[in-house]
Amino acid sequence: MKPITQFNNTTLEVIHRRHSVRQYSPEPISDDLLMTILEAANCAPSAHNSQSWRFIVLRGTKKEELAKLVTEKVTQFSRPASVLMRMSAKSIYNAPVVIAVANTSELISHGTELFKVDQEKGRDFFRTMEIQNSSAAVENLLLAATALGLSTVWLGILYMIKDDVLRFLGEPEGEFMAVVPIGHPARPSAGPVKRPIAEVVKFM
Repeated sequence: MKPITQFNNTTLEVIHRRHSVRQYSPEPISDDLLMTILEAANCAPSAHNSQSWRFIVLRGTKKEELAKLVTEKVTQFSRPASVLMRMSAKSIYNAPVVIAVANTSELISHGTELFKVDQEKGRDFFRTMEIQNSSAAVENLLLAATALGLSTVWLGILYMIKDDVLRFLGEPEGEFMAVVPIGHPARPSAGPVKRPIAEVVKFM
């Protein structure tokens, strides 16, 4: 079986090139670039084509307010988490654009009624599907940005303050998914070395 790196394919090249970047140049992102990235995110697969996600774009003052909110929460956590929280706040602050992704809970409310399943089991099932939906959308977002010469980072640590972030965004309670700063990288960088494929694949 050939490793995928042997194939001359633009999509595969972008997948391999994508990596997290936390520091950005002040160069702005055009509306055309931003909308192209959002359109790509919106093309992600979703259960029953529910598209149970919402993309919230933050720039300028609102972006800085989110960075301040994250900084204010740092003291609530142990040192390892607080370090990541501070790094996240800095990434939010110096990126020209931040895209937050939140689940709408539409699939949860409609799915349990449509499939006539137990409310508790149904909610957990459709909640998981909503997370899968939004995760696919975020990955599309990351890859689209990379393909367009931009850099991103998925700030997963902010899940620890998801309720605060959702209130700040004006979104209802639910499964908060991601906050993704986007910008031109401050300097060239490369991603970490991945584990060998033999360690993570099982053939049956």
